[in-house]
Amino acid sequence: MGLDSAIKVSIIVPVYNVELYLEKCLLSLVNQTLQNIEILVMNDGSKDNSQQIIEKFQKDYPNKIFGFIKENGGLSDARNFGIDRAKGQYLGFVDSDDYVSETMFEEMYGLAEKHQAEMAICNLQKVDENGTVTQKLTQLPGFPEKITLENNLSVFSDISYFACNKLFKKELFQNKRFKRGIHFEDIELIPQLLLNCNILAFTPNYHYQYLERQNSISKSHTTKGLDILRAVETVSEKFNQSRFSDQKKDLKGFQILEGVYTFLAYQAFVKDEGDFYKMSKELDRFIALNDLKIKDILEYKRFGKNYLLSLPLRKKIYYILGLFRLRRIVRLLTN
Repeated sequence: MGLDSAIKVSIIVPVYNVELYLEKCLLSLVNQTLQNIEILVMNDGSKDNSQQIIEKFQKDYPNKIFGFIKENGGLSDARNFGIDRAKGQYLGFVDSDDYVSETMFEEMYGLAEKHQAEMAICNLQKVDENGTVTQKLTQLPGFPEKITLENNLSVFSDISYFACNKLFKKELFQNKRFKRGIHFEDIELIPQLLLNCNILAFTPNYHYQYLERQNSISKSHTTKGLDILRAVETVSEKFNQSRFSDQKKDLKGFQILEGVYTFLAYQAFVKDEGDFYKMSKELDRFIALNDLKIKDILEYKRFGKNYLLSLPLRKKIYYILGLFRLRRIVRLLTN
């Protein structure tokens, strides 16, 4: 195979019971303006008609779509299955109920090559089932196209750790995989990959459309949210072993954003009282273990602005009450 025909990007799509959304997702991928891509579609034990849709696309796009059937092992397992089979210089991850713009991978591949970046990042937005944008998720406000990590380590504590709006140099995964059997696997792995980067590339275009499904919004949250704290603890260990180990301020920012604010946002939807109290106790332990002061949490700045003050009033009140209620709950539980 000549250099020109080498696969530039492998797009990994785990599939589990998404017959209603899969066609829209795959259409957005086969119509990418970037040539020399492969789309690896892992059917992770679906029980609906997802497999028939995959087979139709395989038949219509035999040089682009490559389908695999595997036993159900969860999102991390399906992604790892794809990583093991990917031939591309770069890897992208698309969830099978989401969809992307036609130019997403052309622009991100072009930026990564132009700047010799190990990771490229784009903005993303939440959409409803009618395709209406419900929320814009701006990732790196005010940042240039090329970001040298050593001079901008605040990025480590400030960015959102979705896998889906990023393009990764394949070498980043040399000894790394998504952790099986956990929730919030992105928070566990993506920061570790970032620590191994020298240069990031960024486009402010909203290439990734993240579908907020009606049936998933009403789902009750449980103690699986504790995986957020475990993920942050794993990343903290890796940070302390990295070349940035003396940059404690940026580690603390990461612990506050992901370990406190992301966790509290999840806990807000925990309906079981016992689960709620158990999670409060674990969060208090996490805060004490990492020597995070309530003052540090309230004054945390994201992209140079006070995070709490930048939020809508309802969220602001919830977080402040959550933090002070947390101290009271834990005192009651430990007395």
